[in-house]
Amino acid sequence: MLPVSNPATGQIVREVATASREDVSAAVTAASAAFAGWRATTPLKRARVMFRYKDLLERNADRIVALITEEHGKVLDDARGELMRGIEVVEYACGAPELLKGEHSKDIGPSIDSWSEFQPLGVVAGITPFNFPAMVPMWMFPMALACGNTFVLKPSEKDPSTAMVLAELLQEAGLPDGVFNVVNGDREAVDALLEDPRVQAVSFVGSTPVAEHIYRTGSANGKRVQALGGAKNHAIVMPDADLDNAVAALMGAAYGSCGERCMAISVAVCVGERTADELVAKLAARLKVLKVGPGTMPGAEMGPLVTQEHFEKVRGYVDLGVAEGAELVCDGRSLVVKGSERGFFLGGCLFDRVRPAMRIYQEEIFGPVLCVVRADSLAEAMALVDAHEYGNGTCIFTRDGGTARWFSDNIRVGMVGVNVALPVPVAYHSFGGWKRSLFGPLAAYGPDAVRFYTQRKTISQRWPGNAAETAQFAFPSSSTQG
Repeated sequence: MLPVSNPATGQIVREVATASREDVSAAVTAASAAFAGWRATTPLKRARVMFRYKDLLERNADRIVALITEEHGKVLDDARGELMRGIEVVEYACGAPELLKGEHSKDIGPSIDSWSEFQPLGVVAGITPFNFPAMVPMWMFPMALACGNTFVLKPSEKDPSTAMVLAELLQEAGLPDGVFNVVNGDREAVDALLEDPRVQAVSFVGSTPVAEHIYRTGSANGKRVQALGGAKNHAIVMPDADLDNAVAALMGAAYGSCGERCMAISVAVCVGERTADELVAKLAARLKVLKVGPGTMPGAEMGPLVTQEHFEKVRGYVDLGVAEGAELVCDGRSLVVKGSERGFFLGGCLFDRVRPAMRIYQEEIFGPVLCVVRADSLAEAMALVDAHEYGNGTCIFTRDGGTARWFSDNIRVGMVGVNVALPVPVAYHSFGGWKRSLFGPLAAYGPDAVRFYTQRKTISQRWPGNAAETAQFAFPSSSTQG
C-alpha cells in the first residue's frame, strides 16, 4: 500500500494498493480475452459508447474536479479546465466511423481492386503522470478504444482516484468487461507491462529519463512505443511586445498548476535590456499579489506542489539558483499559508540574469519557478531555444508578423505559440515535442493517435473469369497489368 496525501494539508487521505506482476498479468489477461469481441464491435457502436461516456463525464464533472484538487492540489478552475480538455479527446473519438475509413482504388489492373484498412493492434497500455490525472489518460484510452483495442491504464500512484472514476464511468457507458482495466502501482507494474508479450503498444507521459527507459525497454520487447518526456519551454519576448499581455500570459503559463505542466513556460528570454527590466518589474509586481492557497479556496490562483518530496526538490532548485549566482527577484520559499501550514506550498519564484550554463536553466524544475535570460537579438534568443536538449513547446510575444512567421518556421520545437503562452493543440490536432521531449515517431491524440493505435493492412483482390490463364513470371506492374 502507498499513501495518497492531500497536498494542501499534508494529511494522508487514502491509500492505494500496488499491483504485483501477477495482478498486472491478470489485467492483461482480461484485456486479451475481451479483444476479439471488442474488435468485432462496429466503429459506430464503439462511437456510441464514447458519446454516452462524454455525457457521463460532464454530468460527473464536479465529482472528478474535486478529486483532482484533493489529490493533486491544483485550483478548482484549473482542474475543471483539465477535465474539459480531456473530454475534447473523447469528442474526437466519437468520430471513429469517419476516422477509421480506409482508402480504395478500383481497377489497379484488369479486374483488380486494392484497398487499405486500419485494424486495431490488440492490448495496449498507458502509463500516465501525476500532473494531469484526468486529461493525460484521456489523451490515450478514448482513441485506443475507439480504434478497437483493449486498454490497461497504469496511472500515477500520487493521485490515483481520478482514474478509478474514469473507469467506473466507462463501465456505466456500456463498455464491455475487460476492455478497459486499471492497475495501480510503481515501477514493478510498469516493467510488467513493458515485458508482457501480449501488450502490443505502450503510450507514456512523464520525465525524459523515464520516457527513454520506456521507449528502449518497450521497443526491445517488440512493442510500438510513444513516450513523451520532459520540457524546458522558452518564451521569447521582443522589444515591440505588448508587455502587459505578455505578463498576464506568462503568469498563467509559469505559475498555473504550480508550474507542474510539461507545457509550462519556465524560461523567458527577453531581447534587449530594456525589455528585460520592464518585464521583470511587471512580473515581480504581479507575483506580490499572487493568491496562493488550497485549491478549494475562493479566488485561489495557485495551489500546493503535489507531495512533500516534490516540494523539497523544487525548493532545492531555488537554493541551487541562488548558489549559482542568479538574481532571485521573488523568493517564495518563506511562504506560509494560514490554516494550511502543513501543506506543500511554495510561493512564486522569479530569477533574473540566468545564464545558460546554470542547472536551473538546463534542467526541468517542474515547479513555480520562472527564469529570465537576457539576449541581444532574436537570433541569439532562438539559438538558445534550439541548443536546449528539450523541444516540447515555445512561444514568442511580438507585434510584428514577419518576426512571428520567421520564428514559427525556423524554431526547432514541436509546438509553437505566437502571443499564446500555452500552445497546447486541440483534440483534432496532435500533441508532441521534438528532440528529447518525444521518443517515437507519433505524437499523442488527434490524427497521430489513429496511426499509433492501428496498423494498416492493404488488400488486393481479383476474381478471375472462367477462361484458362497462363502463368505470369514477370513481376507485376501497371504496364504488365494494363
